[in-house]
Amino acid sequence: MSETNRPNPDALLRSIQREEAARRRGRLKVFLGMCAGVGKTFAMLEAARRELAAGRDMVIGYVETHGRKETDALTEGLPAIPRRTLEYRGVQLTEFDLDATLARRPQLVLVDEFAHTNAPGSRHPKRCQDVLELLDAGIDVFTTLNVQHLESRAEAVRQISGITIHETVPDTALDGAELELVDLPPDELRARLSAGKVYLPDRAATAQGNFFRPGNLSALRELALRFVAEHVGQDVRDYRLTHGIADPWKSGQRLLVAVSPSPTSASLVRWACRLAGELKAPWVAAYVEPPRPLDTEEQKRLAEHLALARQLGAEIITTSDRDVVAGLLRVAREQNVTQLVVGKPAGWRALDLWRGGSFLNRLIQASGDIDVHAVRAEGVVAPPRGVRPPAFESWDWRGLLLALGSVAGVTGVGLLLKPLTGYPAIALVYLLAVVVLGLFVRRGAVFIASLLSALLWNFLFVPPLFTFRISSAPDWMSFLALLVVGLVVGQLTARLRAQQLAERSREQRATALYLLTRQFAQSADLVQLLGIIVRQVGEAFRADIALALPEESSDAPLTPYFASTWALPEKELSVAVWAFQHRQPAGRSTDTLASAQGLHLPLVAGERAAGVLSLRFHDVTPLPPAQRDLLDAFIRQIALVLDRQRLRDAETQAKLLAESERLGKTLLNSVSHELRTPLAAISSAVSGLREAGPLTPAQQNLAGELDEAAARLDRLVRNLLDLSRLEAGHLRANLDWHDLRDVVRSATDYLGRALSQHPVKLNLPPDLPPVKLDFALTEQILANLLGNAARHTPPGTDIEVRARLDPNQLIIEVADHGPGLPHGDPMRLFDRFQRGPGATAGGTGLGLSLVKGFTETQGGTMTAANRAEGGAVFTVRLPLVALPPLPEEKE
Repeated sequence: MSETNRPNPDALLRSIQREEAARRRGRLKVFLGMCAGVGKTFAMLEAARRELAAGRDMVIGYVETHGRKETDALTEGLPAIPRRTLEYRGVQLTEFDLDATLARRPQLVLVDEFAHTNAPGSRHPKRCQDVLELLDAGIDVFTTLNVQHLESRAEAVRQISGITIHETVPDTALDGAELELVDLPPDELRARLSAGKVYLPDRAATAQGNFFRPGNLSALRELALRFVAEHVGQDVRDYRLTHGIADPWKSGQRLLVAVSPSPTSASLVRWACRLAGELKAPWVAAYVEPPRPLDTEEQKRLAEHLALARQLGAEIITTSDRDVVAGLLRVAREQNVTQLVVGKPAGWRALDLWRGGSFLNRLIQASGDIDVHAVRAEGVVAPPRGVRPPAFESWDWRGLLLALGSVAGVTGVGLLLKPLTGYPAIALVYLLAVVVLGLFVRRGAVFIASLLSALLWNFLFVPPLFTFRISSAPDWMSFLALLVVGLVVGQLTARLRAQQLAERSREQRATALYLLTRQFAQSADLVQLLGIIVRQVGEAFRADIALALPEESSDAPLTPYFASTWALPEKELSVAVWAFQHRQPAGRSTDTLASAQGLHLPLVAGERAAGVLSLRFHDVTPLPPAQRDLLDAFIRQIALVLDRQRLRDAETQAKLLAESERLGKTLLNSVSHELRTPLAAISSAVSGLREAGPLTPAQQNLAGELDEAAARLDRLVRNLLDLSRLEAGHLRANLDWHDLRDVVRSATDYLGRALSQHPVKLNLPPDLPPVKLDFALTEQILANLLGNAARHTPPGTDIEVRARLDPNQLIIEVADHGPGLPHGDPMRLFDRFQRGPGATAGGTGLGLSLVKGFTETQGGTMTAANRAEGGAVFTVRLPLVALPPLPEEKE
């Protein structure tokens, strides 16, 4: 098997891994559409009926028909697993029952809405995680998905429609999945929308003027088509690589431009970008690293060309090969490239003989079915005729001196050995010296040593001496052999030495990446992880490292890590902030803020940046392309690890918070129930003292204080119990028709002495009709608001209770004349155990939290604000239900 059509080992490994995973995992089929209403669920149910008719064990796990008759008809007769019912804040929710499906173990299950967010209390927060668990259990799954819910397309959808998509799934969840595109022209979809087949008529009119505009639908349709094409294209490339298919399959256009340190490469990159734009095709910029190392100027130009290609949207690929033609074609075939863009040769054509033939001719002959574009760079002058071959482009003066010294030394040794061995053996000594020199110096020095050795051997050792004339045929053969063999052996040894250096460089890069990942695997916490990042990156790239991370507790967008080896100056920190906010590299060797001292790279994971890594290199020369690729690999690994650590910390924090809340609820329940018994005993004892006989004035005062303390404790216990019921979701609103005046009067009577120093002014409409509400909950709402106003206002100030009717709601306001609400977010006062800065010692911080919970239980809302004339006003809005008609009297 030839080298060109040998199967790629990486592709073979991926193929074996996919086959192993396919044997263990279920098969995922995704019905993808551009938006709601194109018929994804309908198509999924039709496919499910075909599977059932073929004899497969199929069940419906979760299908949302949205009341559409055609979709409902397809579900009739299909076996289904009952949904699981969850209760959240008094509302009954139904979700997919994962445990029942795993216990049933069907061959195929339908799970609609792949990107759905599960209700709190479910095993997984996202439905896609339920599907992945089914696949791991060996169960096939059919599901549906809109293109706007893909993580990689969410930002594009937001730019198109102006709507932020909150429910997204990572693209990796579709790895190995079969995609079926459910497509519908925008005009037909809008017609379905107008006919009420997608939404109800009132919602349909609003949707047509917003998300379902013709331009939005066309753009979403293009996104869906492109995503499916990219997904299928990757499958095609993997298949070709796995089966060793060398020639590209022209199922779609894909371009590759060859990038080099030549000044013409920038023009080639722009030309390839224009061609890719005209063809609407993806493109790749490839650089083949030759064995010969690049000098500083060449490295700088190459870095600029690759940065330009990356900026213009190309995928960057770098590889190493001793033959540039073979390396380019290998990359082109691996990437299923259909068109190859290279520069048109310029300069001295005699050099082609030295190079082993014309580069362009060899590329065209070996390209096969790949089209080749030979482009003359714009505005580039051909090099002069005096240009030197590649071996002599840059002189190694140290190697040249070593070669001259070695030839001189061998000549001296030859003069000593000539009487013993004769002059033919001296040629072998010269040849040995040339071979050894090839291990240490470049080809130019080897060529000079070989030529000089042949001439000195002829001049000093071959008769007639001290002339360049050769009289015998054997001497001519020895002279030519010495010259040619020296050149060939020197060329081969120099090439082997260059390959050794290249392999050593690749080994060092692979070892550095391996050490980084191994250290990450051994890290125990975030502090140790950050220390590993600073140390490993600094050692691998010989640079001072600064790591800056975002902190929610800080007003600054980035906070430098204290153990960094480079303390960022204010200017450099501002560059790092720009890189973080725009998620683009900035600073040295970039096109953005290039005057900065360091290179600032954002650590991007998914759609968010986890921080910025800044490097101040010890060497002033730019990074070679291979080192820059290694740095990019480091950045990707670091971003993924930091994002994983963030999720791990968030999970730990959530578990701690959940456990803390559970213990708090248990403690509140225990304390609340335990306090009721002594409270009842205290109240009974005070009543018994009063009934036993007349009390003295001092005893009356003590009894009154006991009553007041018992009432305060009773209110606290009631609040704790109500809070427990709210948190558990056991509180239900008992709605009935009541007079609001009776509710207010009951609340003021309940507070009693707590309002003795605060007159309550009622401002209720005289024609206020009965309203439908929960009497007990509304009474507690008013009691807590009135008690809160009494605690936070000076004695003698009045409290106002106002009410009015809007067309759809009842508005109740409780206003005071106190110091008002603190600056900031007033809604924070409705959090549990949140107290204002002027709260008295008797407050617990539960009253307003209960007010908000009681209001929401009745379907209302709660707000708070400061009054212009001073004080605070709390507003309760409850939904208003029209009075039922009175029954007609019979005659």
